[in-house]
Amino acid sequence: MGNVTKGKVHMNVENKKLSKESTFYFFTSIGNYTGESATSIEDFLEKIEHIDIKSIEFHCHRGDFQKWVAETIGDKELAEQIKKLQDQNFAGEKLRYQLHLIISKRCGTPRYKTPL
Repeated sequence: MGNVTKGKVHMNVENKKLSKESTFYFFTSIGNYTGESATSIEDFLEKIEHIDIKSIEFHCHRGDFQKWVAETIGDKELAEQIKKLQDQNFAGEKLRYQLHLIISKRCGTPRYKTPL
């Protein structure tokens, strides 16, 4: 899992549906589930385009995205890029945009609608 070639996640990992235990569940705080989850890295990209910004901030500041990408997706390099983003203390829509940009570039699918 998580094979990487020339800086891009292989399509089979990108589109592979994860088990229920490996799915990423979005919360806005502990115990406050948004009702959204991601079953693949591609699904994750789509969800972060519209998920409540509080959820992105919550998970980013806790290191949850970094951990999920490293341990579940198997892409340690992408996880390190997410950690660097976390260390920059972005917030709000700037955080959403930067997170989406990092992941979409890594997957070879940059498509965020409106840069900030």
